[in-house]
Amino acid sequence: MQPPVNIILADDHTLFADGIRSLLEQTPYITVQGIASNGQVLIEMLQRHQPDLAILDISMPVLNGLEVTKIIRRDMPHIRTIILSSYSDPHLISLSRSYGADGYLMKTCNQYDLLQTITRVIRGESCFPQLPRIQEPETDHSFREFNLTRRELEILHLINQQFTNQQIATHLYLSIYTVETHRKNIMQKLQLKSPAALTRFLLEKGL
Repeated sequence: MQPPVNIILADDHTLFADGIRSLLEQTPYITVQGIASNGQVLIEMLQRHQPDLAILDISMPVLNGLEVTKIIRRDMPHIRTIILSSYSDPHLISLSRSYGADGYLMKTCNQYDLLQTITRVIRGESCFPQLPRIQEPETDHSFREFNLTRRELEILHLINQQFTNQQIATHLYLSIYTVETHRKNIMQKLQLKSPAALTRFLLEKGL
């Protein structure tokens, strides 16, 4: 017989969180003790209710999901954590694991996958998507002479795919300011003066 599982959800999209709550509460052994709309409220609810599991989004106001996960691992290590996110970026998945999350699921997952992940995480297992093998940007010989960092190469590849600064920030989980700073550094290292010059440069390099 499955032991009872107490869960607190955290997502700033109320409709989505309510839907997950309704879905989970169809399972007899699961009790959803509450829903937090931001990271700080989640921490307070966890301290008050001491659930078995927290299921949280990455993008939340006040404290984001990664910051909250780090706090949970440090201060409440008995509470298991599953990230339920819109982002499938391997960098974010790896970052979630390094911050102490026990599992990572996409919001597009089905009910079976969600319940299976909950069961495995409660048993003490880690449950993360298998990450594809990604070619390291540093191996791109075309750019070695410019001494670009790995992050700058990542951003350069996204620029070449017509990503906006906002899209790059979301994809790499960075602030707009950080992306703009990286772009400025890239332009300086490549000795380019305009976005048009960067476009021509990328075409010439065949990136």
